[in-house]
Amino acid sequence: MTPESTALILVGYQNDYFAANGILRGVVEEPNRIDNVLACTLELIRATVSTGLTIIATPIVLEPEYRALSNSVGILDKIKASGAFKAGTTGAETIPEIEAFGERVQYVRGKVGFNAFSHTELDRVLRERGIRHVLVAGMVTSLCIDSTGRAAYERGYSVQILSDCTSARTRAEQDFFCQNIFPLYGGVLDSKEAIRQLTAVPA
Repeated sequence: MTPESTALILVGYQNDYFAANGILRGVVEEPNRIDNVLACTLELIRATVSTGLTIIATPIVLEPEYRALSNSVGILDKIKASGAFKAGTTGAETIPEIEAFGERVQYVRGKVGFNAFSHTELDRVLRERGIRHVLVAGMVTSLCIDSTGRAAYERGYSVQILSDCTSARTRAEQDFFCQNIFPLYGGVLDSKEAIRQLTAVPA
């Protein structure tokens, strides 16, 4: 895995999840875990920002009428009922900590469900850059992260889920997916190991 052949996919780094008053912050039973996810993600980006790593944010932004969620169930229904990720609201905006990296982070828009590849140009962008390896970070492990990871695998990418840059709703759920689900189609590593691999000096 080299920086030039790798993309970091940031899923859901928006105020409705990460801000102190975010509508969906309570989805995670341990709110401090969200803060840890952000801290580890920022550490990874800072350590690799000067490399050739591709960094892509895939925000979910929904029309005020939520037409894309007309047949929603589960958490998507809760998103609709709570008014989360509504276009034009502060909650739908990318968090300032990610925006601070400016043009170093590329945005692929159009995500309206769990899978960051669905209804977006993500696959085209990755192929144009010659990406072979995908690192997935963000929210929520059992939903958007798993769906995006599977979709990447199905499109032929080598997939690694960042265990400390993702969070499920509970610690047990996080551990279950990292230990039993992700290894079925990819790998699991933490941000420190990702940094080590991406910044290693070629022999």
